[in-house]
Amino acid sequence: MIERDSMHQILIGCSGWSYADLPEKGGWTKVFYPDGQTKRLSYYSQFFNTVEMDSSFYEKFYKYMTKQTFIGMDKATPDHFEFSIKVPETVTHIKRLDVNKGAISSLEEFLDKISPLQIAKKLGAILVQLPPSFTVADFKNTENFLERLPSDYHYALEFRHPSWNTEGPWEMLKHYNIAAVMTDSPILDNLQFLSEITITSKNHSFIRLHGRNTKHRYNYLYSKEELLPWVDKVKEITGKTNTLRIYFNNHYGGKAVINALQFKEMLELPVSNKEKIALDHAKKYYSNATLDTIKDR
Repeated sequence: MIERDSMHQILIGCSGWSYADLPEKGGWTKVFYPDGQTKRLSYYSQFFNTVEMDSSFYEKFYKYMTKQTFIGMDKATPDHFEFSIKVPETVTHIKRLDVNKGAISSLEEFLDKISPLQIAKKLGAILVQLPPSFTVADFKNTENFLERLPSDYHYALEFRHPSWNTEGPWEMLKHYNIAAVMTDSPILDNLQFLSEITITSKNHSFIRLHGRNTKHRYNYLYSKEELLPWVDKVKEITGKTNTLRIYFNNHYGGKAVINALQFKEMLELPVSNKEKIALDHAKKYYSNATLDTIKDR
């Protein structure tokens, strides 16, 4: 069992929550949400204490978001619930962290928009996910961006190109007290180095499990054997960081829900009877379905 004190916190959740379709189309209705009329965020927050918001990344969704959007998210969730929010693609993929192209200005606009969560003390980490084309050749550009980040936030940065597997990036993140995102990804991504324990922030650490399906990475259910190494890693990370945030991004068809609840059990964290019922229901749904089969190994 993981020993913790009041200074160390483990938060486990999923990447996203607004998956209204049936599992056949990648949604969570019937496998987790009772029906299509369920108020999804409110329901989700009964089972998890955190969620990662990815829709903020996509301009087609983000442009319609206002402060009222985030006020509503606050009202829909209980105290001590928190949101980790992904930085918009305008910052990372279009302006590519270039301060000369206004990347910091765009980030500041984003931080202002999500400020209701900060005020409500429900803002987790700010996730900066770099595009796969962003290589270590962009090191200086990245450093210039990190140097100008507004303070008083938990930032986490995710590399997605193997060229970053050098000592320099980790020292850079340590200098600016930014968490290096540890990930579990398909082997063909060649990002196994991101599965190693890497602590670069004094305040927090961040783990994302993307699934291992090369063709459709998010349509993947981890077996318990595959999660066991991460249990050991979490045990090692705990005690070295104040807050550890873990998000399952294998969201297709509610598989993230299954693995997130399973992982809580494997870590011997408190799991309510309601959570156990939800986990059993989801596993039974798949065991009875023709669209997929899971094995609780």
